[in-house]
Order: sequence, then structure tokens, then C-alpha cells
Amino acid sequence: PYTTLFRSSIVNYIYMQEEKRKIILSALARTIKRLRNNKSQRLLGDEYDIPFSVISDIEREVKDPQLTTIFKFASAFNLSISQFMIEFEKELPEKFSVNDD
Repeated sequence: PYTTLFRSSIVNYIYMQEEKRKIILSALARTIKRLRNNKSQRLLGDEYDIPFSVISDIEREVKDPQLTTIFKFASAFNLSISQFMIEFEKELPEKFSVNDD
């Protein structure tokens, strides 16, 4: 009984973390799409040394980007990293937290 309860708790934890990851990736995708306006993924990538495939994967919510890529996006949109994160936070649900509540 104890091991079953423990296993169930772990499965629930992993599921919740994956759901939160999906929310984060979705918010990032919306942020980048919004900030790049009508500029194509290819043009943005060429100008700021971000592979087109990486931009596409992020916007399709299938890639979790490296921190250096986030810095490149901030630069591409003429934002500091903190300003970029504020823009990103606007796309997250209200009171979103990665911690279990």
C-alpha cells in the first residue's frame, strides 16, 4: 500500500510538472510570435543567429530553448532580458507558479 501510494504521488508530480512545462512553452511561443510581429521566422533567425528550425520548434511548442537563445530573442526585439521576461510573463496565466501550491 505504501509503495503504491508513493508511486502514485510520483506519477501525479510528473504529470503536473509536464502540464506546467506545456503552459510555459505555450506562453513563450505566443510571446515570440507577438514580438516578432510580421517579421518571418527565417529573417529573424538570419539577423540574430537563431536557426530557423529552432524558432519554428519554439513557436510550435516542441522545443525548450537554451538560455542563450532567450538572450538572442531579447536582443532581437531590442529588449533587456528582464524586459523580455516581463513580456513573457504577460502570456502566462494569472498567478502561475512552477511550484506545487
